[in-house]
Amino acid sequence: MDPYENDEQTQDPEPQETPAQPEEGSGTYHGTGSGWKESPYANSPYVMDQPQQEYHYQPQNQPPRKEHKEHKPRKPIWKGALAALLAVALVAGGCLVTASTVNARWEARSAQTEKEFTEKIEQLQKQIDSANTSKNTIQTLPASGSGLTPSQLYSGNVDSVVAISSTVQATSIYGTSQGTSSGSGFVWSAEGYVVTNYHVVQNATNVKVITCDSTEYPAEIVGYDATNDIAVLKVEAENLRPVTIGSSSALNIGDMVAAIGNPLGTLASTQTVGYVSGMNREVTTDNAIISMIQTDCAINPGNSGGPLFNMNGEVIGITTAKYSGTTTSGASIEGIGFAIPIDDVKPIVEDLIHYGYVTGAYMGVTVENTDAESAAKFGLPTGAYIVEVVKGGAADRAGIQPKDIVIDLGGNKVSNITDLTRALRNFKAGDTTTVTLIRSGKEMTLDITLDEKPQETTTATEPSSDSSDSNMPSEGNYNDWFNWFFGGRNGG
Repeated sequence: MDPYENDEQTQDPEPQETPAQPEEGSGTYHGTGSGWKESPYANSPYVMDQPQQEYHYQPQNQPPRKEHKEHKPRKPIWKGALAALLAVALVAGGCLVTASTVNARWEARSAQTEKEFTEKIEQLQKQIDSANTSKNTIQTLPASGSGLTPSQLYSGNVDSVVAISSTVQATSIYGTSQGTSSGSGFVWSAEGYVVTNYHVVQNATNVKVITCDSTEYPAEIVGYDATNDIAVLKVEAENLRPVTIGSSSALNIGDMVAAIGNPLGTLASTQTVGYVSGMNREVTTDNAIISMIQTDCAINPGNSGGPLFNMNGEVIGITTAKYSGTTTSGASIEGIGFAIPIDDVKPIVEDLIHYGYVTGAYMGVTVENTDAESAAKFGLPTGAYIVEVVKGGAADRAGIQPKDIVIDLGGNKVSNITDLTRALRNFKAGDTTTVTLIRSGKEMTLDITLDEKPQETTTATEPSSDSSDSNMPSEGNYNDWFNWFFGGRNGG
């Protein structure tokens, strides 16, 4: 029975005398009923005797004790200071090395920049001095990759271009007569050598060179090459201003060019500007085929022999010929002029100056271009067709025969007369090389030892006298010009 079952219905009992409590620490109270209310389970049969446990009072608010740590002995202060000092010294040393390296590089770069700047200033000063000095001072060209304006090109080169007036003698059925031929030229070197076209001084008995300030000098014909239409003159004059020679191989179609010359023989120091219209045009002049540069610069009678400049002020050609005339409808043909590439001229001029004639390698053959129609029809290659072999010459000794077709000379491919002529310029008299040809449909290679080129030599056959389209006409209709340029005996 629960002893608290009737607690709600029982009134608080009257206060009773509280029995005396045992003193603290005197022992454990077992609840035997002497003054303390006994537990309802005190006499329970299921309660086993338990060993008595002692109760010890522990204060609740007392903080726990800290564990005692042993103090390690401190390191001496001087060791830490020494370590710090070494670290600072290391950092400072690294900074000094870095600063020294950076400073050295900076000084080197500054010195290089100062040097380049000084060179540019000096170069600019030279150009200014050149513009302010006399006309005989050599021209200072702009840096590679830059170009001149047409006016700059003219002012820098007009003093190097001359007019040429020749007294020529002609013989006809009516007797001997004299006339005047006018053309242009340019100063090749300060020693007084002047270059022009051969046809300007052909059959001349007297030649005068006239500078842009109208000063006249008598000229001597040093030598000429009729095949390539080149002549070299010599004048006795001081302080002549030569042109700068460039390279025609660097030209591209569309490049701007300028021609300075003496058109009509009266308009000295005239400049015309145009563009490169074509390359490697095979043009027949006086029975010779010459590979030329095509340009739309205005070229007129009197311009022959004058220089063709690129926009760096360098001579890259010699103006030689032009188309003129009208078509069947009456329209004029304009803007088609030609110049001999300066790369083909340089070795010829050097030979003429030193020897008076061209000493180039010579095969001893007369050739013409393979007819393109026949070559296509019979499956033949295009090349230089051998018409005649000079007896005892280099080709004859090598075993070359008429009707052979030359397709290679010394590793240089030959597809026409121009290719053969240019291939020969790579050799000198006495050189031994190989020539590859087609004979009776079979290819063969022969060894050839080249001779020295005679003073009067023609590389192409002379057209027959009844051929109406073999020479460049001075006038005519459209069909005449079309047949001359695209047809003709040499296959065009």
